[in-house]
Amino acid sequence: MSTTLIIILAVLVALIGLITFNFYRMKNAKPVEDSKKIIQLGKKNFKPAIRRGITLVDFWAPWCNPCKMVAPILNDIAESEDDITIGKVNVDQQQYLAKKFKVRNIPTLLVFQDGVEVKRIVGVKPKKHIMKQVEQLRA
Repeated sequence: MSTTLIIILAVLVALIGLITFNFYRMKNAKPVEDSKKIIQLGKKNFKPAIRRGITLVDFWAPWCNPCKMVAPILNDIAESEDDITIGKVNVDQQQYLAKKFKVRNIPTLLVFQDGVEVKRIVGVKPKKHIMKQVEQLRA
């Protein structure tokens, strides 16, 4: 019985250590530099940017760790998909746009087709999931 208890405690300590390590690693993660193909959107350039074709808009904040996890995925999509426009809206600087589109959680990805919101993806999702949503619009 005491051996089993020691093993369970060792596993718990290891698990707590792993969670703590990953928390501090994410907290101190350096932000990923945006691809040159990603447009920083604001009040003035938002409508013209979403007007034509498929546009994926990321509502994010610099202090948001899940947003940091989405950034490399968006960079990859921006580099590999020429027919999709990727834009980013910093909700701290563009509160008007966040309110207008009722963004309550970040990261939130809004998918626009010809200026109309057609999909909303909330939270961190893998590239495969995001592209599946976009592919449905292409068909």
